[in-house]
Amino acid sequence: MNRQATRMLAEAMGTTSLRIKGHVMPMPSEHEMRKAIAARDKSSDGQFFYGVITTGVFCKPSCSARPAKPKHLRFFPTIESAMVAGFRPCKRCQQTEGIPRVTRLVEIARHIEEHADEQLTLANLADMAGLSPSRLQKIFKEAFGVSPKAYQDAVRMRHFKQSLKEGNSVTDAIFSSGFGSISRVYGEATRNIGMTPKVYRAGGTGEIINYVCRTTALGLMAMAATDKGVCFAQFGDDETSLVTHLKAEFPNAELIASPAQDDPELDAWMEALDLHISKGAPRPDLPLDMRGTAFQMKVWQFLLSIREGDALSYSEVAARIDKPKAVRAVASACAKNRIGVLIPCHRVLRGDGSLGGYRWGLDRKRALLDTERKHRTD
Repeated sequence: MNRQATRMLAEAMGTTSLRIKGHVMPMPSEHEMRKAIAARDKSSDGQFFYGVITTGVFCKPSCSARPAKPKHLRFFPTIESAMVAGFRPCKRCQQTEGIPRVTRLVEIARHIEEHADEQLTLANLADMAGLSPSRLQKIFKEAFGVSPKAYQDAVRMRHFKQSLKEGNSVTDAIFSSGFGSISRVYGEATRNIGMTPKVYRAGGTGEIINYVCRTTALGLMAMAATDKGVCFAQFGDDETSLVTHLKAEFPNAELIASPAQDDPELDAWMEALDLHISKGAPRPDLPLDMRGTAFQMKVWQFLLSIREGDALSYSEVAARIDKPKAVRAVASACAKNRIGVLIPCHRVLRGDGSLGGYRWGLDRKRALLDTERKHRTD
């Protein structure tokens, strides 16, 4: 499911808040959640849920199942978010509560994704879910943060952007994505991709990208950002080669080197990232402008949910995104990640536990993992 298009779904995989009757309530801290799980604290039920990556199930804090290793736990604010992330309900503690409704909602969301180019009506979707149209509209928005129609438009926008990147004309991309209206898609597209469709297809012609180069604990790094967020963060041997690489990634954009006084936010982002790299500070939660194929985006979105200090194999990532046979494609997506550290592809290893590849060198990959694990232990 597409985070950039709907934002909600990937936020559900890594959020620290709980939506209750339209309000967002904070989840307990990770320390408090782990303490509640160890104590099987019934008073914490409903405040959060936890998934176990080795079994693929999610539980209440009070679940009497055999305790899992701490490194295998993932935390979620709601049943919906756990199921969207791919976990199934524990038969011991989640037998009936809310599950049928959640299952129906996930099925509706997947149906919308598979038929985004078709004319879907709220009435037809409601019939599939066995609900009234008004009821489906309400609980779908409560669970996923957007209406079924808005979700369909988001999926269409993802297809539209991919069609443009593949070189199709704007008109062909509009109709193949299912929008059916040139005037309508221009309003949607400008808001969602930060530029007009023709500019996007032309490789960002007319787009301004600011960048900075700074020396970090792991060597020289360049960070670049559009008005949507960080689009490039990579290590290099010298500033010239980094800028050359940036130009190759965005050949038609206007690149502007930004002194701190002209772009203090970008400079602050770079400093925050260096503190994470060098001193184990939390990874900064910066806005990201990710650009890739639908599959690459899915992999990168999942990487954002891997907890600091943890590492998964390429096959585990493939399984978690429901593409168990796409192990090589997952490895390729990691290799093509242009936003280093912020999208933590360094947390993916080979099946035998060895480091595998890393486009910025295995020494950096090892150092990043060691720093994160030390920070979590401390």
